[in-house]
Amino acid sequence: MPAIVLVGAQWGDEGKGKATDLLGSRVDHVVKFNGGNNAGHTVVIDQNGTPEKYALHLLPSGILTPGCTPVIGNGVVIDLGVLFEEIDGLEARGVDTSKLVVSADAHLIPPYNRVLDKVTERFLGKRRIGTTGRGIGPTYADKMTRVGIRVQDLYDESILRQKVEGALDVKNQMLLKIYNRRAIEPAEVVQEFTRYAERLRPMVADTSLLLSRALDAGKTVLFEGGQATLLDVDHGTYPFVTSSNAISAGACTGSGVPPTRIDRVIAVLKAYTTRVGEGPFPTELFDDNGEFLRKTGHEYGTTTGRPRRCGWIDTVVGRYATRINGVTDFVLTKLDVMTGLDTVPICVAYDVDGERCDEMPMTQTGFHHAKPIYEELPGWWEDISHCRAFEELPANCRAYVERVEELIGSRISVIGVGPGRDEVVVRHDLLD
Repeated sequence: MPAIVLVGAQWGDEGKGKATDLLGSRVDHVVKFNGGNNAGHTVVIDQNGTPEKYALHLLPSGILTPGCTPVIGNGVVIDLGVLFEEIDGLEARGVDTSKLVVSADAHLIPPYNRVLDKVTERFLGKRRIGTTGRGIGPTYADKMTRVGIRVQDLYDESILRQKVEGALDVKNQMLLKIYNRRAIEPAEVVQEFTRYAERLRPMVADTSLLLSRALDAGKTVLFEGGQATLLDVDHGTYPFVTSSNAISAGACTGSGVPPTRIDRVIAVLKAYTTRVGEGPFPTELFDDNGEFLRKTGHEYGTTTGRPRRCGWIDTVVGRYATRINGVTDFVLTKLDVMTGLDTVPICVAYDVDGERCDEMPMTQTGFHHAKPIYEELPGWWEDISHCRAFEELPANCRAYVERVEELIGSRISVIGVGPGRDEVVVRHDLLD
């Protein structure tokens, strides 16, 4: 059985949670391999005829599928307070979370990094990145400078205390002398961490070994990426990116599973484009069309509640996602949101300082100067939420999908036609 990587093809919020949930009943393990509680997945599940919405932040979407083992991999940074708040919220709604497994090598978000994240953004002013202020970036920085705190450190209080004290030697100087904030006592941090230790202990495992054995046994493993391709710290629109590797290759470093075991890469592409935070966005709309997409698509952040910037679909970005991730299948989401538009523009290339550019510009400056070149296709007015076969979609709707597919260079296998769990059109089975 396959190892499948699922990633976002744009700037996030493409509907990866729904795609994961669509596969969930046929998947044995779902692994979150990057990010922290700065990303959110919304999954809508029909329960006895009533749609139930679940907003997940740290937990893999597989937590909602009975029999599936959800795994938080070593590439994730964990805020323990948020983790248990999310677990308690699901348990209160009758969701069994007892199968959750957490990597002993995952890094923990200490309170001082949450403080530093917020004050640094304010200090940057107009040069701010647009982070969520949850301490994710500073925690990844600690990981790279080798002063991070890992899950396994909770179970050796001497090591935990030494690491916290070492980190605060520098960070307290920054808080005091640069940001005029009070110093943080190491004992406060140790106390916050250790109060979660025993509750977390049964979940902690060598997840790389667990996943290797699962694949050896013929199990299907789905690797679920947080954020998305253009937020990848190496291959995204730097510096307006996240602090981890959100592309398909990140599944290997973030889980301990080698690339030779990956069989398929599924990318999720919204039928239009959104992003949250700062940074260039060539197809962004500032008119009534942008507001239409925002309101009709309910484009507000799952984690932050921030209104998302909205624009037309960008197939330059789609082609880039295909190439960088090695995409075998696309899931096109929220096609229903486009219903009711007279025309549906598709960005096919950029004008960069008077020259046509069919691929992502090599430089930050080039992307900042990029102006979209559009093709306009006729829209459709029919309700498509009831469609379950491609042939049932209106002709103009099918033409839009086929043109996007041609431009991005990989097949569109699943189409989302509504927010519900079953509101999809399947053109190709994602597991065949």
